[in-house]
Amino acid sequence: MREEGLPPLVLTAGEPAGIGPDLAILLSQSPPPCPLVILVNRETLTDRARQLGLSFNLPDYAAGTSTPLSLLSMPLAAPVEAGRLDAGNANYVLATLRRATAGCQSGEFAGLVTGPVHKGIINDAGIPFTGHTEFLAALTQTPRVVMMLAGAQGNGLELRVALATTHLPLRAVADAITAPGLTETLRILHAALRRDFGASNPRILVAGLNPHAGEGGHLGREEIELIEPVLATLRAEGMNLIGPLPADTLFQAKYLAEADAVLTMYHDQGLPVLKYACFGRGINVTLGLPIIRTSVDHGTALDLAGRGKASDGSLRAAIDLAWKMARNRRHDGNHL
Repeated sequence: MREEGLPPLVLTAGEPAGIGPDLAILLSQSPPPCPLVILVNRETLTDRARQLGLSFNLPDYAAGTSTPLSLLSMPLAAPVEAGRLDAGNANYVLATLRRATAGCQSGEFAGLVTGPVHKGIINDAGIPFTGHTEFLAALTQTPRVVMMLAGAQGNGLELRVALATTHLPLRAVADAITAPGLTETLRILHAALRRDFGASNPRILVAGLNPHAGEGGHLGREEIELIEPVLATLRAEGMNLIGPLPADTLFQAKYLAEADAVLTMYHDQGLPVLKYACFGRGINVTLGLPIIRTSVDHGTALDLAGRGKASDGSLRAAIDLAWKMARNRRHDGNHL
């Protein structure tokens, strides 16, 4: 659905040897229902389309125009072969993110949708990189962001799972959870649910850190000494927070049906559940940035690149959500 006055979204196709270019070509066969600029090397798409046996002919992007789907090409540093990584293109991948982010910050684009990147090859190129979430936070000078995945379950309900910590070794998680950090994370999540998802009084389920939420202190005291006091303070401010709850039982339909989001304490506490329930329809959202950013919930799938087996379901869901968020912000009176 088009929205009068909103600029287009921008899509970065990600790692050029992965399925990002395949997904961009699939979009060109059936454009999404909102204006979109694809930021990727044109020659890469032309070669990949030929490999897939599909037609490809997108116009060049021109700022200020209303073309439904266009291409903003950026130069590669090394030739691309589907399925074969090359560290020489790591800077190209990051350059597309910088260009797209700058466009979102200036109001040229309404929001950013990111295709999958390969963390390993970027680090192999000598560039420290832990993920889109941390990179975009540093790029926009945002002190704290929240990673959230969302997706439609088989029962039709939308599941949203946010994280108190992101890409950390498990042994570092407990030390990374602090009262100020958890407080800010919940504030960011609460504000985003209201502004971007239309929840007037968000109900958030909060997981404990330890098995059985600490079992009354017998399996850890973080729930008693840290999590519960934070929740009590924020409840006194009017937030609707339930927990801390045992993570192994909170993901039941009877709880989720009444919740707008779940906050889990670490990556593999919440995301395996969401990806099991919603894989192929999942979306990664970075909350707290000054720009809108959504992403696919899968990796580069090098083994599928150029073989005609890629599915664009997650990408289309990410585009739809980014556009919905942009429209909600516009209607809420927040300028992009």
